[in-house]
Amino acid sequence: MGFFKSLLSGKNETAEEQKQKAEQKKFEIFKYDGMRAQRMGRMDYAIKCYTEALAIQDDFETRSYLAQTYIRLGQLDEARHELEVMIKAEPTHTDSYLMLCNVCYMQEDYAAMAKAAQQVIQIEEGNAAAHYLLAKADEGQGNQLMCVAHLTQAIMLKEDYTEARLMRAEALMKMGQFAEAEEDLQAVLTLEADNESAILLRARILQATGNEEEAEKDFLHLIALNPFNEQAYLALGTLYIQQKALDKAITLFDEAIEMNPQFAAAYRERGRVKLLQDDLKRAAVHGVIFRGCSGNNSGATQPAMAAPSVEADNASFFSAFFATDGQCLNYASIVSGSYERIRTSKGYKSGAIIQVNKSVLRKDLEKAGVIRSLSSGF
Repeated sequence: MGFFKSLLSGKNETAEEQKQKAEQKKFEIFKYDGMRAQRMGRMDYAIKCYTEALAIQDDFETRSYLAQTYIRLGQLDEARHELEVMIKAEPTHTDSYLMLCNVCYMQEDYAAMAKAAQQVIQIEEGNAAAHYLLAKADEGQGNQLMCVAHLTQAIMLKEDYTEARLMRAEALMKMGQFAEAEEDLQAVLTLEADNESAILLRARILQATGNEEEAEKDFLHLIALNPFNEQAYLALGTLYIQQKALDKAITLFDEAIEMNPQFAAAYRERGRVKLLQDDLKRAAVHGVIFRGCSGNNSGATQPAMAAPSVEADNASFFSAFFATDGQCLNYASIVSGSYERIRTSKGYKSGAIIQVNKSVLRKDLEKAGVIRSLSSGF
């Protein structure tokens, strides 16, 4: 009779069991609400949910989600704390160490990053990612030789490790080992013909080894692949400046800014080139007015239009005339390809061949009454 009574009524739960069941349900609600919030991008709410869940139950997976959320919010100290708790709980779980490596990298704590990567290698020697991250820690500490060595180990473990090959190529390029760097880049481009990072590095190597024509082709190819590749625009602009093609550099930066009006570096570089052009034009016009100039290829010179004292006597006029965006710039133009930058004992000196429209310049200055006309006599 007692058997049938138990079957019909079911087993009675103790108060403790009911409490545990309720706590488990609360934990699961907080955990899965946190996961949903994380997927929706509501990171602050996700952190609140995960924290509440962990207050109920210390769950490794939930703590991992919490650490990831902290990383996405840039709260690296909090993420690092959670990862250290996870490592203490499961000392052989390599993913926790790898995530810690990335956090330490963002914090620029390269010694701690190297230690975490080495711990992974002790647990799993064949972990290519650990060797790669150890190489990044080496680079952060300025040890290029060990960086290359650990990247080589990573590549031996995983031949198609694109990130490791790109990083080794860049390290070898910095060391002047261009041929070896090109081998890595070719391996990457064989796997992925339009890999932008590989093409950019190859172009820089071509530029560094004097093959500027091929470098330009690579930079232009990159821009065609991705018109928003900022590094390609900046590198090609630098090449044009080195080639003394300042007008081409300005046109390129104009194009970059048109594609991306938020491209701050393009504005800065364009301004630098224009300032350089304007400084040269301003100096040329000033020289024509107050010092005289070469009139033609025969070496003949033309006298100054006015004595140096005229500038002081008409200070207000000439201050505005030679100001930034002043009228003086309207009379001068740089001969294409004539720009040069020469190293001197005191640094670098820039120069170019400037054409000055002297007849119009004289006419306007006479009209302004700041210089005497040629027909005015003595």
